[in-house]
Amino acid sequence: MIQLEKIYKWHNNGNNRVFILKDINLSIEEGAFVSIMGPSGSGKSSLLNIIGMLDEASEGNYRFLGQDVFQIKEKQRSELYKQNIGFVFQAYHLIDELTVYENIETPLLYQKIRTAERQSMVADMLDRFNIVGKKDLFPSQLSGGQQQLVGIARALIAKPKLLLADEPTGNLNSKQGEEIMELFKKINEQEGVTIIQVTHSEKNAAYGKQIINLLDGRIEKK
Repeated sequence: MIQLEKIYKWHNNGNNRVFILKDINLSIEEGAFVSIMGPSGSGKSSLLNIIGMLDEASEGNYRFLGQDVFQIKEKQRSELYKQNIGFVFQAYHLIDELTVYENIETPLLYQKIRTAERQSMVADMLDRFNIVGKKDLFPSQLSGGQQQLVGIARALIAKPKLLLADEPTGNLNSKQGEEIMELFKKINEQEGVTIIQVTHSEKNAAYGKQIINLLDGRIEKK
């Protein structure tokens, strides 16, 4: 599903290159559950953003579902992202001015799905995550755990093949965090959604079937 070859990411500081990622070679199969670990500043989020097409590498090759991501036009890349990738963030990234219902519906608006079908898909998600009673509330009226559930519902509504999660339980208490991780496990095992998560937590990382350790922008060899 994902092939990264000789991925480098740097920014220039005067005449010096400051490396964020160095020589990343990685292959991830469809249906995998991968945890990326490493200290702050090791390049975890940068790697996730490149996989999620939110950022480009400075050098290297990236193939996603057989497509050469860095070679295709931006419009094609945008379509590839919208149809296949869902993102869950530590800080939820919900839109404050929109209700729970409207936040979950947002990805479908970009896909030009008909109103009746959108309503049915959002209703299914609200039901699935037991948040029907919250649909008319705004993010500020929800707890952290509820906001993250809405974030996950939004990420899953368009039925992505790949779910990317950046410290998904970072702002939650341990019970909420465990519930979110159990939910990811279920999504991966029962629905076959490929999951890549960035985490500091060894307990959360253990939910993954594969753990990748980053240090100073490189994958640590076992």
